[in-house]
Amino acid sequence: MQKKKLLGKTFSEIQEIVNELGFPKYTAKQITDWLYKKDITDIDQMSNLSKKNREELKSGYEFGTKVHTHFQTSQDGTKKYLFPVSDGKFIEAAFIPDKNRNTLCVSTQIGCKMACEFCATGKQGFQGQLSANEILNQIKSLPESDILTNFVFMGMGEPLDNIDELLKVLEILTSDYGYAMSPKRITVSTIGIKKELRRFLEESKCHLALSIHNPFEDERLSIMPVQKTNKLSSVIDIIKEYDFSGQRRFSVEYIMFKDYNDQVRHAKELGRILRGIESRINLIRFHKIPGSNLEGTSNENIELFKTELEKQRILTTVRRSRGLDIDAACGLLSTKIKSA
Repeated sequence: MQKKKLLGKTFSEIQEIVNELGFPKYTAKQITDWLYKKDITDIDQMSNLSKKNREELKSGYEFGTKVHTHFQTSQDGTKKYLFPVSDGKFIEAAFIPDKNRNTLCVSTQIGCKMACEFCATGKQGFQGQLSANEILNQIKSLPESDILTNFVFMGMGEPLDNIDELLKVLEILTSDYGYAMSPKRITVSTIGIKKELRRFLEESKCHLALSIHNPFEDERLSIMPVQKTNKLSSVIDIIKEYDFSGQRRFSVEYIMFKDYNDQVRHAKELGRILRGIESRINLIRFHKIPGSNLEGTSNENIELFKTELEKQRILTTVRRSRGLDIDAACGLLSTKIKSA
């Protein structure tokens, strides 16, 4: 019988395990301390549990970490790690070091259902959901785990399409029993799924990033099938119900494509639909992927677009591409061949 994994369990789930095994109630706090606050990877290392309790715990559970099988290092210092997951599949996570922060780009699915025209993960198709264990393992088993300062859920998959497991991980990352991180250091990116978006905004205080890529509904539909069932206007209406003027931040991801979404009319419409929302916009260079006819716009057009948004008093930045030479930049993560 395959053992269940402890890593990725919330405090309430650990309490249930402790109750089932007949351990003292305080054992739940001891176990979560070992899981999330200490550098161990084996139940036998939980030294303040009795040997009898460790043996009983081991009979049905294991710690639950898996080391990466491969990694690549970019010229700019970015590292891309390949992690094994269930059913012989793989996922990728990107470690992005910078002067004042060390960020991990975390994956939530094997592939993706959303089939966005510009994304290599979307071209891969959907091959499975990641469990909270498999999501958190990217953090726990990363060689640089002890120096991580920020997390962006912008890796493989649509995070809100795996909302239950995502929320478990966010709870563990931000709770006192877990990593006790500030929600201000965590950003979840989505293309906009209405029901799950509302749940994320209600149950988490982490930052939100919305991938728009075209402010005109009909044009957005041509590269983002999610627009059929989750209209951008409806998603924006939900976001307007929440306050982003305080601790929580709302940002817009906007990949720029030549002759598709890089004109002044797009910048003006983008400003119009965001009016009344405290927001910032990240302009992103498109990185060509196989099977797509889209092309990136020029640096000149990006700067003109940025200027037009700034005229509307919207904080706008041009995101610096990281890890491009190892296919770790925005939209390039894929394990289609490795997971075949």
